[in-house]
Amino acid sequence: MTEYSKIFIDTAPLIYFLENNPQYHHKIKFFLEKRYEEKVKIMTSVITIEEYCVFPYRNNDMDLIRKLDRFMTDMEIGIINIDVAIAKKASKIRGMFRDFKAMDSLQLAAACIKGCDMFLTNDKQLRQFKEIKCVTVDELP
Repeated sequence: MTEYSKIFIDTAPLIYFLENNPQYHHKIKFFLEKRYEEKVKIMTSVITIEEYCVFPYRNNDMDLIRKLDRFMTDMEIGIINIDVAIAKKASKIRGMFRDFKAMDSLQLAAACIKGCDMFLTNDKQLRQFKEIKCVTVDELP
Protein backbone atom coordinates (compact mmCIF):
# COMPACT_ATOMS: atom_id res chain seq x y z
CA MET A 1 0.00 0.00 0.00
CA THR A 2 3.00 2.29 -0.37
CA GLU A 3 1.33 3.96 -3.35
CA TYR A 4 -0.31 6.35 -0.89
CA SER A 5 1.59 9.28 0.57
CA LYS A 6 -1.11 10.92 2.69
CA ILE A 7 -4.06 9.04 4.18
CA PHE A 8 -7.14 10.51 5.84
CA ILE A 9 -8.67 8.40 8.61
CA ASP A 10 -12.39 8.83 9.20
CA THR A 11 -13.99 8.61 12.65
CA ALA A 12 -15.23 5.00 12.66
CA PRO A 13 -11.83 3.37 12.00
CA LEU A 14 -10.30 5.51 14.72
CA ILE A 15 -13.00 4.46 17.20
CA TYR A 16 -12.58 0.79 16.24
CA PHE A 17 -8.85 1.02 16.84
CA LEU A 18 -8.83 3.02 20.07
CA GLU A 19 -11.69 1.12 21.66
CA ASN A 20 -10.33 -2.31 20.68
CA ASN A 21 -13.23 -3.36 18.48
CA PRO A 22 -12.94 -7.17 18.27
CA GLN A 23 -13.80 -7.26 14.56
CA TYR A 24 -11.55 -4.45 13.31
CA HIS A 25 -8.89 -3.50 15.87
CA HIS A 26 -6.12 -5.80 14.60
CA LYS A 27 -6.76 -4.93 10.96
CA ILE A 28 -6.48 -1.20 11.64
CA LYS A 29 -3.49 -1.66 13.94
CA PHE A 30 -1.62 -3.56 11.23
CA PHE A 31 -2.57 -0.95 8.63
CA LEU A 32 -1.43 1.97 10.82
CA GLU A 33 1.82 0.29 11.86
CA LYS A 34 2.73 -0.35 8.21
CA ARG A 35 1.93 3.23 7.20
CA TYR A 36 4.00 4.55 10.13
CA GLU A 37 6.97 2.40 9.07
CA GLU A 38 6.57 3.62 5.49
CA LYS A 39 6.47 7.25 6.74
CA VAL A 40 3.04 7.80 5.17
CA LYS A 41 1.37 10.90 6.62
CA ILE A 42 -1.91 10.18 8.44
CA MET A 43 -4.47 12.98 8.63
CA THR A 44 -7.90 13.51 10.13
CA SER A 45 -10.01 16.56 10.89
CA VAL A 46 -11.50 18.33 13.87
CA ILE A 47 -14.76 16.59 12.92
CA THR A 48 -13.19 13.26 13.93
CA ILE A 49 -12.12 14.73 17.26
CA GLU A 50 -15.66 16.03 17.89
CA GLU A 51 -17.35 12.78 16.88
CA TYR A 52 -14.95 10.60 18.85
CA CYS A 53 -15.18 12.61 22.07
CA VAL A 54 -18.99 12.60 22.42
CA PHE A 55 -19.21 9.17 24.07
CA PRO A 56 -16.27 9.66 26.47
CA TYR A 57 -17.57 13.06 27.61
CA ARG A 58 -21.11 11.73 27.97
CA ASN A 59 -19.77 8.91 30.16
CA ASN A 60 -17.13 10.99 31.90
CA ASP A 61 -14.43 8.61 30.58
CA MET A 62 -11.38 10.84 30.50
CA ASP A 63 -9.17 7.79 29.91
CA LEU A 64 -10.57 7.52 26.39
CA ILE A 65 -9.89 11.22 25.80
CA ARG A 66 -6.29 10.77 27.00
CA LYS A 67 -5.96 7.68 24.81
CA LEU A 68 -7.04 9.71 21.78
CA ASP A 69 -4.61 12.52 22.63
CA ARG A 70 -1.71 10.07 23.07
CA PHE A 71 -2.54 8.33 19.81
CA MET A 72 -2.65 11.61 17.89
CA THR A 73 0.69 12.68 19.34
CA ASP A 74 2.49 9.33 19.09
CA MET A 75 1.36 8.71 15.50
CA GLU A 76 1.94 12.34 14.52
CA ILE A 77 -1.58 12.59 13.12
CA GLY A 78 -2.19 15.82 11.22
CA ILE A 79 -5.42 17.52 12.25
CA ILE A 80 -7.23 19.56 9.62
CA ASN A 81 -9.33 22.54 10.66
CA ILE A 82 -12.49 23.27 8.69
CA ASP A 83 -12.30 26.52 6.74
CA VAL A 84 -14.32 28.22 4.03
CA ALA A 85 -12.64 26.32 1.18
CA ILE A 86 -13.44 22.99 2.83
CA ALA A 87 -17.01 24.09 3.57
CA LYS A 88 -17.58 25.07 -0.07
CA LYS A 89 -16.05 21.81 -1.32
CA ALA A 90 -18.31 19.90 1.09
CA SER A 91 -21.32 21.76 -0.32
CA LYS A 92 -20.36 20.67 -3.83
CA ILE A 93 -19.99 17.07 -2.65
CA ARG A 94 -23.43 17.14 -1.00
CA GLY A 95 -24.86 18.69 -4.14
CA MET A 96 -23.58 15.71 -6.14
CA PHE A 97 -24.43 13.03 -3.57
CA ARG A 98 -27.77 13.81 -1.96
CA ASP A 99 -27.54 10.98 0.58
CA PHE A 100 -24.18 12.06 2.00
CA LYS A 101 -24.35 13.56 5.47
CA ALA A 102 -22.87 16.98 6.15
CA MET A 103 -20.10 15.62 8.40
CA ASP A 104 -19.11 12.97 5.84
CA SER A 105 -18.96 15.61 3.12
CA LEU A 106 -16.80 17.84 5.31
CA GLN A 107 -14.46 14.91 6.00
CA LEU A 108 -14.15 14.10 2.30
CA ALA A 109 -13.65 17.76 1.40
CA ALA A 110 -10.93 18.16 4.04
CA ALA A 111 -9.13 15.09 2.69
CA CYS A 112 -9.34 16.36 -0.90
CA ILE A 113 -8.27 19.91 -0.20
CA LYS A 114 -5.32 18.80 1.93
CA GLY A 115 -4.09 16.45 -0.80
CA CYS A 116 -4.84 13.07 0.74
CA ASP A 117 -4.79 10.22 -1.75
CA MET A 118 -6.73 7.71 0.35
CA PHE A 119 -9.73 8.02 2.65
CA LEU A 120 -10.08 5.21 5.22
CA THR A 121 -13.67 4.82 6.39
CA ASN A 122 -16.16 2.12 7.08
CA ASP A 123 -19.02 3.86 5.32
CA LYS A 124 -19.51 1.87 2.10
CA GLN A 125 -21.70 4.64 0.67
CA LEU A 126 -18.69 6.99 0.48
CA ARG A 127 -17.01 4.74 -2.10
CA GLN A 128 -19.29 6.42 -4.67
CA PHE A 129 -17.06 9.47 -4.36
CA LYS A 130 -14.26 9.03 -6.90
CA GLU A 131 -12.11 12.13 -6.38
CA ILE A 132 -10.17 10.29 -3.70
CA LYS A 133 -9.72 6.54 -3.17
CA CYS A 134 -12.24 5.58 -0.46
CA VAL A 135 -11.37 2.30 1.27
CA THR A 136 -13.43 0.58 3.93
CA VAL A 137 -11.87 -1.24 6.87
CA ASP A 138 -13.38 -4.46 5.49
CA GLU A 139 -11.25 -3.99 2.36
CA LEU A 140 -7.97 -3.77 4.26
CA PRO A 141 -5.71 -6.82 4.00
